[in-house]
Amino acid sequence: MNSVRPFAQADVPAVAGMFQRILRNVREPASPDLESYLADIFLGGSDGDITSSVYLREDGAVAGFMGVMPMTFLVRERLVRAAVCGTFMVDGYRSDPFAGARLMRAFLAGPQDISLSETANDISTIMWRKMNAAILLGHSLEWLCVFQPASFLTEMAASKAAVARILSPLARPADALLRHINPPAWRKTASPQRALPSADTDDETTADLFIRFTESFAARPHWQNHLHQMIAHARRKALYGSMVRRVVYARNGEPVGLFLYYGDRGRIGRAVQVLAGPGQTGAVIDSMLADADRRGLTALRGRTMPVLLEAMMGGPFLFLNASSSIVHARDPALAAPFLSGEAFFNGFAGESWSRLIGDRFG
Repeated sequence: MNSVRPFAQADVPAVAGMFQRILRNVREPASPDLESYLADIFLGGSDGDITSSVYLREDGAVAGFMGVMPMTFLVRERLVRAAVCGTFMVDGYRSDPFAGARLMRAFLAGPQDISLSETANDISTIMWRKMNAAILLGHSLEWLCVFQPASFLTEMAASKAAVARILSPLARPADALLRHINPPAWRKTASPQRALPSADTDDETTADLFIRFTESFAARPHWQNHLHQMIAHARRKALYGSMVRRVVYARNGEPVGLFLYYGDRGRIGRAVQVLAGPGQTGAVIDSMLADADRRGLTALRGRTMPVLLEAMMGGPFLFLNASSSIVHARDPALAAPFLSGEAFFNGFAGESWSRLIGDRFG
């Protein structure tokens, strides 16, 4: 009989193989590095009874996986247990269409007070909705700011056709001409000369600023010792490019924000986190855009939160939905700050910090 049970060490090779085939869409076998990382993320950080799960077919083969990362949250200063769901996959779901639903039900029946996801695709979003979860619209958009239009289009095409990469050098002079004739859209609303200064920072300062700049949210992670581990994991996302992590300073030298993104010259960068003090969100975003433009990125993209979305409206951004952020809580009071836009969620309060999103495993 088909069944769902907690993820165990013996399941790691099968889950790693599914990760390669389903989420990475590659045929190469899973590396020991990937197997080790999956075990570290989903077994090493276990919260006892909040666990990841596997779906077993009648013959005992692992055919599905629900990755769960326990996280403690402060909701209006009330300490609660949260579980972040990600790396959700089913092998051969067409032959067993209820496998995903059974994994989802098992997850939501767990002991956590709040269940969260920031990577729900269309299919899993339907499952969440059927189980009375709510989509967080202000957290579910991706923003995009383009610095070099011709290079951006070439880079987008290169992901579909190798010949576009060959043509990419021709896009650079085109962009130079465009910038001379008509400055990039973001410069019209936020001149780089007005952007606040920023500087690279270390892990310890990053952790301190994460705590400082999230204290005003009604719902936020209770970081404890896990934050330093997460910051260490986030140092590397080889598929996204080099890490850029900088503190933004006011003219008087006081830190007013922090941004973390990945990207290399001529590529599309990925922002994972933007933090700011009260009233400083727009200035921090401007500094990040100025930094990415100066480094020669063709564009920068990231995930919204309501506080970011408010600061970005009317600016040089395009918005799209690639996946949904979702909350489920049996106690409506715990879900309320997420629904009202008062929660710090996504990025380091989700799963985007991990190497599973954006890194290469050797």
